[in-house]
Amino acid sequence: MTKFAQVMGAMALWLGAAAPALAHGPTPQKAEVKVTIAAPPAKVWAVLKEFGDVSWNAAVKKTEASGGNGNGATRTISLETGNLVEGLDEYSAKDMSYGYRLSTENLEAMPVSFYSATIAVTAAGEGSEVTWIGRFYRGDTGNFPPENLNDESAVKAMTGFMNSGLESLKANVEGKS
Repeated sequence: MTKFAQVMGAMALWLGAAAPALAHGPTPQKAEVKVTIAAPPAKVWAVLKEFGDVSWNAAVKKTEASGGNGNGATRTISLETGNLVEGLDEYSAKDMSYGYRLSTENLEAMPVSFYSATIAVTAAGEGSEVTWIGRFYRGDTGNFPPENLNDESAVKAMTGFMNSGLESLKANVEGKS
């Protein structure tokens, strides 16, 4: 084996071993939160069904919306930390669900650069189960994000917001708010 072949072989081994360390950018994250509510699905859906009305979520201070429940509808939700602008992607009254996405990033309001989410109501025994699933990327998509914009802070913020929202929904529907 020639010296050139040995060097090339060694470089190939090094690059193969180093490839994971040289990888860059964020990985998609996911938060999934569920709550069981002592009410029929139709009663729960009646509270959730209007994309532009998030009054069931105590973390949301104000909502401005346009477009109703049609694809492309928008809403701006105001949190204590700032505003999030979201767009409706899919809506199904029959399936009691809708999917939406973040349209305008606001790292002060939520430490994510992008998210899409789905919220759905299903029957669960004599009551309902609401499932809220969010997929997102951390706020800083560079290789070395600061602690407040890394994967952990994004997961914590999204999961916290969703948990808080579903707890508020449960209290609202069950008359305990």
